[in-house]
Amino acid sequence: MSLYDKILADLKDSMKAREERRTLVLRSLKSAMLEKEITQRKGGERSEITDEIAVEVITKSAKQRRDSIEQYRGANREDLAEVEEAELKIIEEYLPKQLEKAEIEAIVDGAITKTGAASMADMGKVMGVVMPQVKGKADGKLVNAVVKERLNG
Repeated sequence: MSLYDKILADLKDSMKAREERRTLVLRSLKSAMLEKEITQRKGGERSEITDEIAVEVITKSAKQRRDSIEQYRGANREDLAEVEEAELKIIEEYLPKQLEKAEIEAIVDGAITKTGAASMADMGKVMGVVMPQVKGKADGKLVNAVVKERLNG
């Protein structure tokens, strides 16, 4: 079962169980995936929503929620931050297992060796090698921090 099909099945179950928050979040994910699929169509052909598209949409949605939580907390709006956190927990159920910092460090070290990077000027080269390997499995901010740490020290 594809990730998209799982979300559709869970959406149906949440509607039957009258779980409003979960239904709202799953509907937004479904809508974003359909929108993404439409923008990627070639010549008007209908394409399938692959797991790659689904993970990309879910990752983007999770990042948006994290950013919102940070902003709400900064504005002292704990009530809104809690709503976003509840939605983030639902979204995270569909994300692939996230890499640990040690795993990211190993990938970054390999990329530095592969590219021959020696300074911060080579950060773009390293990120270009690392990001495709960790896409959907690691937060970009964490990856960026690890790359900077390795290139600086």
